[in-house]
Amino acid sequence: MIDASFPKYDHYKDSGVEWLGDVPEHWEVRRNLGVFDERKECNQPEEELLSVTVSRGIIRQSEITAKKDSSNDDKSKYKVVRVGDLAYNKMRAWQGALGISEFNGIVSPAYVVLTPRNQGLSKYFHYLYRTPQFITEANRLSYGLCDDMNSLRYEHFKTSYSPLPPDNEIDRIVAFLDQKTAEIDALIATKQRQIELLDEQKAILINRAVTRGLNPNAKLKPSGIEWIGDIPEHWEVKRIGHLGTVGNGSTPSRSNPRYWDRSDYPWLNSGSVNQGVITEADQFVSNLALKECHLPLVKECSIVVAITGQGKTRGTAALLTIPVTINQHLAYIEIQTPAALPKFIHLALTSQYLQLRTISESGSTKGALTCQDVKEFKIVIPPIEEQKAIISASDKLQKDYALLASQFESQIQSLKSLRSTLIAHAVTGRIKV
Repeated sequence: MIDASFPKYDHYKDSGVEWLGDVPEHWEVRRNLGVFDERKECNQPEEELLSVTVSRGIIRQSEITAKKDSSNDDKSKYKVVRVGDLAYNKMRAWQGALGISEFNGIVSPAYVVLTPRNQGLSKYFHYLYRTPQFITEANRLSYGLCDDMNSLRYEHFKTSYSPLPPDNEIDRIVAFLDQKTAEIDALIATKQRQIELLDEQKAILINRAVTRGLNPNAKLKPSGIEWIGDIPEHWEVKRIGHLGTVGNGSTPSRSNPRYWDRSDYPWLNSGSVNQGVITEADQFVSNLALKECHLPLVKECSIVVAITGQGKTRGTAALLTIPVTINQHLAYIEIQTPAALPKFIHLALTSQYLQLRTISESGSTKGALTCQDVKEFKIVIPPIEEQKAIISASDKLQKDYALLASQFESQIQSLKSLRSTLIAHAVTGRIKV
């Protein structure tokens, strides 16, 4: 499709390089040894620390972590990178961890720093060496015990060949790709924002259903819960502790293999809740561990809540479809009243995730929740038939929104594929820009 949208060069020749194939007849193809010098300058520990990423190329390390770097206090052996240099991660070059630097700084000694003899080619090489074609070549030139440990050393990189268009064409190719990739990235950002808006709208609709019901004409009363407001007058407000049993688990000693050498019971940690609905586990403990470590055996159709955890994990709830035991970072809720359906309680807790994270009256986020916090947390309970109707409506809503989101995701993948193909075709001369 791209080939048909853009003109080709009048004449092509065999480059003699497998990963390049045919190139425009007037382009040069040179060995990298004659195109780059390796910069080995170091002993500039005061320079800013840079990082080479797959997604963005070279960035300031401060962009990806706010923490003070403590990996190695002595930065005297770190390699200097100057504006216009290219650098790549030897262990990840085969993944595309390479790019041009817009900053002066330093990188780990494990990286290779390249200085193009013609600085006008830097951005062109940034595009060229991040194409799938060159990544395949980088993988071929890399050596290691296995794929995950492959390393592209400079002595192997310099044996490869690269195309060199005339300077005026270099400028045109780079300007074209800067414009087109910016346009495509803007479209991708729009699609991603549409997915975020879908999630926000879905959350609003589900939250309204579990706090107001499906009847817009229902008579209301104050709930007494600030973040919920008014509720249908025939609904009730209940603490989680009034609906069933709440408890948490523990972690059997890893030093005792008898606790872990059998698959008697699935064992969950706090990361498991991110699944939403738990149908399986990847860790198991023995019957002996259950007895000696006082682990609870939590029934299926119960709910587990992360009471500690990094990022968005704390406060997240998941519904069990299998019996499990859990660690100390999870609380379980076993519903023991016929007046509440586990799936509705899970839906309510999920829709009020932010409120569960901010338990205190001041609204501050707690570093960790307790089982008592979970017991005291209030939700509204409609009659059983309304719970069933809300669950059904929610299931349909989530299915419909998932379909819309998948369509946007498909469009994003198509745009990313277009971007990659457009770059590859422009830098190798498949199209004339």
